[in-house]
Amino acid sequence: MSTASMPDPVATAMTTNGQVLIKLDGIKKVFLTDEVETHALSGIHLDIFKGEFVSIAGPSGCGKSTLLSILGLLDSPSDGKYLLNSTPVENLTLAERARIRNREIGFIFQSFNLIGDLTVYENVELPLTYRGMPSAERKQRAMEALERVGMGHRAKHLPSQLSGGQQQRVAVARALAGSPSVLLADEPTGNLDSKNGDAVMELLRDLHRAGSTIVMVTHDNRFARSADRTVHLFDGRIVDESAESAGS
Repeated sequence: MSTASMPDPVATAMTTNGQVLIKLDGIKKVFLTDEVETHALSGIHLDIFKGEFVSIAGPSGCGKSTLLSILGLLDSPSDGKYLLNSTPVENLTLAERARIRNREIGFIFQSFNLIGDLTVYENVELPLTYRGMPSAERKQRAMEALERVGMGHRAKHLPSQLSGGQQQRVAVARALAGSPSVLLADEPTGNLDSKNGDAVMELLRDLHRAGSTIVMVTHDNRFARSADRTVHLFDGRIVDESAESAGS
């Protein structure tokens, strides 16, 4: 097949939904240690569209986690521009970044990051308290999110009383409760067996079908194929983008 007949994944996304949620223009990240420069990211240009499911793939050390940290405002680029919902965010203050993280970005981590001495409900509710949200609204949002991931019946349990797959579902509920613009998933199945991993990926696919924007780092090619588009990194650069036919 000639390259002219291959589908352009970005063009496909634009046809489906023309609203750019995330725009990276020339993003670079350089780490300086003992007079040694490590170029983790070298000129990343990337558009992510509202409602899109994008996976980020590549070998260890290629810059996947660094890119996700910048997308999540956990780190700042050394150079380049980052627009989230058309707002430049690369030079915001720490307080401004924290506010946007709390309201616009939902995080799903490999290690779940649940607080052990809080109940399932309290773990999901906690980020909402930082917004100064009234108690009744916090309760409604937290319980709706738990019901959405099938964990409403475990609201009073502690994380230690749950399986790994259940803990990850609670972590997804915590990310959803704030109605974020984008869900960032860092190896969300990395600590799960294949059965629980498949269940969590099916949950993410359901969320995507319902309209959620998801950016996921994964080493598992099976799960990468769940996305609309896979962005392949190598040595801090995007070397390929491919549209997936086995997604939602």
